[in-house]
Amino acid sequence: MRILSVLGCSLALLVFAPAAAAATGAESQLAAKYAPVVMLVQQKEECGPGEPYRPLDVDTLFGQDTVALRGPWSGSDIVKIAPTAADLARGLPGYFLDFPGNPLDPGCSYEEWEREIAQGTKPTVYAHVASQDGKVALQYWFFYVFNDFNNTHEGDWEMIQLDFDAPNAEQALGRSPTQVGYSQHEGAERAAWDESKLKKVDGTHPVVYVASGSHAIFYGSALYLGRSASEGVGCDDTRGPHDEIRPVVDTIPSDPAAAVQAFPWIAFEGRWGELQPAFFNGPTGPNMKDQWAEPISWSQSWRARSYAIPAGGALGTTATDAFCGTVATGSNLLRRGVHRTELFVTLLVLLAVLVVLLASRTSWRPSTPLRLARRRAWGQIVTASWRMYLGRLRLFLGIGLLAIPVSIVVAVVQAVILGAASFFGLARGGEGGGDRAWLVFAVGTLLSLVGMTLVQAAAVRAMVEIDAGRPIGIVIAYRLAFARARALVRSLAVAVPVVTILTASVVLAPVALVLGAIWGLVVPCVELEELRGRAALRRSTGLARYSWFKVLTLVVGGAGLVLVVGPLVGILLLLGTGASFSLVNLVAGVVYAIFMPLVGITTTYVYYDAVGRERLTPVAARGVLPEEFAAR
Repeated sequence: MRILSVLGCSLALLVFAPAAAAATGAESQLAAKYAPVVMLVQQKEECGPGEPYRPLDVDTLFGQDTVALRGPWSGSDIVKIAPTAADLARGLPGYFLDFPGNPLDPGCSYEEWEREIAQGTKPTVYAHVASQDGKVALQYWFFYVFNDFNNTHEGDWEMIQLDFDAPNAEQALGRSPTQVGYSQHEGAERAAWDESKLKKVDGTHPVVYVASGSHAIFYGSALYLGRSASEGVGCDDTRGPHDEIRPVVDTIPSDPAAAVQAFPWIAFEGRWGELQPAFFNGPTGPNMKDQWAEPISWSQSWRARSYAIPAGGALGTTATDAFCGTVATGSNLLRRGVHRTELFVTLLVLLAVLVVLLASRTSWRPSTPLRLARRRAWGQIVTASWRMYLGRLRLFLGIGLLAIPVSIVVAVVQAVILGAASFFGLARGGEGGGDRAWLVFAVGTLLSLVGMTLVQAAAVRAMVEIDAGRPIGIVIAYRLAFARARALVRSLAVAVPVVTILTASVVLAPVALVLGAIWGLVVPCVELEELRGRAALRRSTGLARYSWFKVLTLVVGGAGLVLVVGPLVGILLLLGTGASFSLVNLVAGVVYAIFMPLVGITTTYVYYDAVGRERLTPVAARGVLPEEFAAR
């Protein structure tokens, strides 16, 4: 019987082998016909911005003594160093591959390692044809050794899928795809084959734009914002310049037995990357995904579009920019917290204790808003500022909202300067280049600081008039502020460029913070003491030494909070609603304008507190006291 069984199996193989071979041949032809063209964000220097990782030939991993097979998850013991594809063919659920490096503190280690092992190999994608419900799906799978996005992890599988209204690969060769899906995090975005957003080379090769770091795949070059798990929470950047890659296409047979024989690693049921908590874990392979066996069902969940962040607007892109930065910063903090849990918890406890101590060591009452020329404790300045603001809400709202036209001017001037720089060749760097981005940042920061200073000046003037019992309105406040506009501009001409340039550098940002603190009282020095230029900056420096903590925490810190509150409201809108980016940025700009006068109010109280402290100090700083203070 055993001999008959073996003969029967052999006969079956002889009968069905040609059909299987033909099917595999058709699958390979189909895969070659629609092979994708991959656009990777160009990396100009090693370990610098851009995309360092290429779709890797998976066989490169095997036999490497820098790769370990670990498992099961409960013990995470090393099973084998330099595992082979045959080792993975055993399935091994609960096991995982471990690459050299720490995904929670990656540095440049994975990039250097990939560069080393990939020498002499070519970028590779893996095609797979799957049938369901009388239709055929052609998939291309990309493997990267590291995901350098918000959830850093070893290993990364991404894919695209082309659907055909045909029962098999042979018939699909004679037809065009009906739709295409590009994977993006936990979801995918669809496009009809003849849709304009789908770019094609030679009529059949779809162009895929790979997001730097995350490797999510998009239809165009832009900065995309994700607000859900399917979209990815954060910002995917596919902006160029790009390196165009034509990967080698290896076709994995649709027959499971043939697939394992040709590519033994496709049977692996473990994880392609180091075991880590939650979403820092390595991913499972293609065979463990729902779309591997049920591609047509999966395609029904594709969404119609991704959301590209607009390049600009009347009130800028503060909310969307802040969303990208906040998610990235929060992810980095979370990653560091997971990496060094004890240190992270200790720092949080120390911060909480510091806040409690500061709150308990200051006086909060009395919080009398009027009689400006008096000493006030830190807490009294906070409560007095809010009482002044809320008590004359219409006045200060009007002062703040008049800053909106200033924001519009900022956006227009940014666009004009950027356009002129591009026209004269001053802002090179290609599509989305660094020089151009820095120019936009510098101009935006410069003009935004000027706009905030004007609002501060109007608020300072309004407070003095209120304290003197004189009538004051929005127009009068700005008219009084503009009376000293030339002197204010002369001071800002020195301070703002210096702070702007220093802020653009991570290393020099602390210096900018110190200068912001010692120059934090320059507006009342100009408006109330009739100083200008360097004299006003010197006077502010002299006063700041008497109340440096209050200037740093209340003036600089308050300005920072006001800059943040608008974008934070925008972030909440982005996450909680389907509001358009333009509307979200408009709301963020209005919220920012509403709270800007509060900075001027707080600055005024801190200024008078510093002047009062100066008078009680044996060695007084140079400067002319304001008439209002001298009278009291």
